[in-house]
Amino acid sequence: MCNFALLKFVDLVKIGDIELCDFPLLLAPMEDVSDPPFRALCKEQGADVVYTEFISSEGLIRDAAKSRKKLDIYEKERPVGIQIFGANLESMLRTVEIVEQSNPDIIDINFGCPVKKVVSKGAGAGILKDIDLMVSLTDAMVKHSNLPITVKTRLGWDTDSIKIVEVAERLQDVGCAAISIHGRTRAQMYKGTADWAPIAEVKNNSRMHIPVFGNGDVNSPEKAMEMRDKYGLDGAMIGRASIGNPWFFKQIKHFFETGEHLPEISIADRVEMAKRHLQMEIDWKEVEIVGVMEMRRHYTNYFKGIPDFKPYRMKMVTSDSAQDVYNVFDEVLQKFA
Repeated sequence: MCNFALLKFVDLVKIGDIELCDFPLLLAPMEDVSDPPFRALCKEQGADVVYTEFISSEGLIRDAAKSRKKLDIYEKERPVGIQIFGANLESMLRTVEIVEQSNPDIIDINFGCPVKKVVSKGAGAGILKDIDLMVSLTDAMVKHSNLPITVKTRLGWDTDSIKIVEVAERLQDVGCAAISIHGRTRAQMYKGTADWAPIAEVKNNSRMHIPVFGNGDVNSPEKAMEMRDKYGLDGAMIGRASIGNPWFFKQIKHFFETGEHLPEISIADRVEMAKRHLQMEIDWKEVEIVGVMEMRRHYTNYFKGIPDFKPYRMKMVTSDSAQDVYNVFDEVLQKFA
């Protein structure tokens, strides 16, 4: 059992030479979500570090268009990390060289994705079955790049194989600059409740000196404060709670500073942010219909909790033109604002 009273606190968190605040908020890498437009909005609303969607090393090597597009970075996002996944050493090293051409601030290795198609190739959380390979890959990538190499992982493959304190220490010893830990095993997928106590055990290890970030179930300002004050972690990596709510980072920071919640986001502000997001998607994709389709997955979250909203959402997700979607936004304002 972790003795939380012994946990270490630091005044300044650093990833390599990147100086952050005393409890930075990180936007988690999320497939089909954390693209440049969404990252830029989250950065604007208080995210301290943002990460790209995870990118396949094999896809980059094959020069797959979808993988290459994920390397796009806006200057206004910085500091930004590009996250990659794979299990083949040669491919991962070649990928580092490709990624460096995009000039990110950080390269992050995904050792935590639980999705079957990734795990079946020994990548993502699949590598939790081979800790020696995890460490050797990290070691080789640290030696192959001048950028900070960080890791995102899970507690273990299942509850019987949790060795995260030892794993984190070994990753640090080969040069990992920071570690983000999701408080579930691969076997749990996203079910149940994230367990932050083992992450605190990592932080409480007297040999650990790199930042230890917690991930999983940070879905309210109170939860973020608990991760900081009770568990003593160096920062929070936030994923699902930010989807359709880029304001979440600002809400947490306001709560930290005042102990009070910001007012609920108004319908007008939700519409305005969704409009901006849609236009940024179109500008990034450079083809209107592609940007419109990319945005569809966000509408439910932007307008979550509004009663009788389904007819409007259906029009948003079936419209193929930006103007049609903007017209629906206007209808929403007239109906609900």
